[in-house]
Amino acid sequence: MSRLRPLSTVAGLALLTAAAGPAGAQTALPEILIEAPRNPEGARRDLGLSEGQLQVIDRAFVPVTVVPESEIRRNGGGTLGDQLNNLPGVTSSSFAPGGASRPIIRGLDNTRVRMQENGIGAQDVSDLSEDHAVPIDPLAAERIEVIRGPAALRFGSQAIGGVVNVTNERIPTRLGPPGISGTATGSLSSVDNGIDGAMRVRGSSGQWAYSADVFGRNAGDYATPQGRQANSFARTFGGSFGASYFFDQGYIGAAISQFRSLYGIPGIESAATRTRIDMIQTRLTSKGEIRFDGQVVDTIRFWLGGTLYRHNEQALDAGQFQTAATFRNQEIEGRVETAFRPLATPLGTLNSVFGVQFGAARLGTSGEAGGLLAPANSRTVAAFLFNELELTRTTRLQASARIEQARVAGTAAAFPGTYDPLGGLPVEFGAVRNFTPMSGSIGLLQELGGGWVTSLTGSYVERAPRAQELYSKGPHDASGTFEIGDPNLTKEKAQTIELGLRRSQGSWRAEATAFYTRYNGFIYKRLTGLTCGDDFGSCGSGGGTELRQVVFTQQDATFYGAELRGQVDLGEIAGGTFGVEGQYDFVRARFADGTNVPRIPPHRLGGGLFWRDANWFARVTLLHAFAQNQTATAETPTPGYNLLNAEISYRMALKPGSGAESLTFGLVGTNLLDADIRNHVSFKKDEVLMPGRGVRFFTTVRF
Repeated sequence: MSRLRPLSTVAGLALLTAAAGPAGAQTALPEILIEAPRNPEGARRDLGLSEGQLQVIDRAFVPVTVVPESEIRRNGGGTLGDQLNNLPGVTSSSFAPGGASRPIIRGLDNTRVRMQENGIGAQDVSDLSEDHAVPIDPLAAERIEVIRGPAALRFGSQAIGGVVNVTNERIPTRLGPPGISGTATGSLSSVDNGIDGAMRVRGSSGQWAYSADVFGRNAGDYATPQGRQANSFARTFGGSFGASYFFDQGYIGAAISQFRSLYGIPGIESAATRTRIDMIQTRLTSKGEIRFDGQVVDTIRFWLGGTLYRHNEQALDAGQFQTAATFRNQEIEGRVETAFRPLATPLGTLNSVFGVQFGAARLGTSGEAGGLLAPANSRTVAAFLFNELELTRTTRLQASARIEQARVAGTAAAFPGTYDPLGGLPVEFGAVRNFTPMSGSIGLLQELGGGWVTSLTGSYVERAPRAQELYSKGPHDASGTFEIGDPNLTKEKAQTIELGLRRSQGSWRAEATAFYTRYNGFIYKRLTGLTCGDDFGSCGSGGGTELRQVVFTQQDATFYGAELRGQVDLGEIAGGTFGVEGQYDFVRARFADGTNVPRIPPHRLGGGLFWRDANWFARVTLLHAFAQNQTATAETPTPGYNLLNAEISYRMALKPGSGAESLTFGLVGTNLLDADIRNHVSFKKDEVLMPGRGVRFFTTVRF
């Protein structure tokens, strides 16, 4: 037996900070004795996270939704956006479903949603443009955590809208029993004639633990109710190897991984030219912790990661694929956190965490991309402090603060105010911008009894503009846009108040959150209504028609909304538990002048039925997205749709000595009504339909 220490919620994100225990134990539940499992999935089962149950972290100061490995395998999405698209409060960019689809949280995208793996940022260029993929494949994920609300302080101002954190054991965080364990999984999909598979192995010997994985997927152009979506193919493969050394008071580990992807960009013009993106990322990461026996410091943890990233944007020219643009990113990021021993005060027990974070990135571009964004260098340094005061066993207060220094250097351009070449041509010049974002938050968490927990948080967060928002100045064929930055942008400031109510255990599980955010200087991509060719001289009256002109603009705005999700176990049928579930979410966003913020997702309402026992799991769900008619200038409305999904799976334990522990297999049906689905938040929603009716078979073996 091994004792799992209760995890601190000092930061309101305890599940992202605890590195000593199994991933499945990171649920901020009361201390519990369990037998050390051979894999994280075993820990989840021992902790009672049953198949198909609503996964929420109910004792965090911010809403945290967990997608466990079993659900990831059933969902089968080829990107993180595809995986999370139907969660309350989460949609996806859907620019290239299956290839490039980034999660959007509460209507906030790109530079406001941080993508990370095991606490280190994705270190890609997916926040620069919607056609760029996130180099984290769900096949390599053992758990996905979505954090919404005032959670930016731990990871930086890029997380002003939320965090999507993928966890796995690529760097082993526990020393299991000697021997080897692992999983192998695969699936077949009808909608895109797709096939995918992955295998991972975990092992230990002496004081060393090691981990290795490999994955791959191949999907053709997917079917829609109106035929195949041309140029929507995607091929991805990659893998990693990592090892950790354990000692009496902690561990230190490292991993190297590579991600490669080749995917098409659907759409009228891009399909005609067979536009595609060929991507490769090589990544080296390290993390560890040291526990102390002193009276002041309890634990020091660190995260460090560096990346070499490149992708080529290619299209047919004279019958041959030619590279039109190349994006390169060299980036390093590190974070060190010191957790102090609990301190007894007259008001209660005080827990504190102090941390420092640094990052540096060089974004290099060439070809067409050299006109879009000349090479840019970014550097950040930050310090943060979290304090949690336990007033009583059921009442806790939290206060946190962060200060950053950000430097962004690049080549800017001054455009005429009308963004029409009749007003003159742009003048380029070297520019360096320095920002000092400062942020803080305060929260109250109260346990109400009966398993219910409520939280009230308020935050003030500042975000520095990114290089693409400041210095963009040219065409981007893959996204079909001509993008113009503003080198005079100021810091974006967000003031948020949020109320939450959660219950994660028992026969009735629920999560409800309401939020209100006021932005000073909200930065967004504004469609001007003009179209352009490959240079600014072709814009508007110049006669260009291929690319939509987009200008990074700053304006005060207000966002508010709510997210609700619940499950109720109604009773026992045929030896299993039968229940119902439902969800609802919406976000409303308007500028100070009363106009609408562009690309805001519609109201969504859904529900379903489920049945589960020790081996079987079955579910039918229907999600209705209402029509979105609250549009911005130059934006078109989007009709509503009904998404009907169904799934059934069976998990069986295998006999000892067979070489495997368990076998799981199942069938998943998606968009069974074969509805025409257009995603309002996608820049290409008028050209690109989402996948139609499909059936997917999957299987997983654990050994």
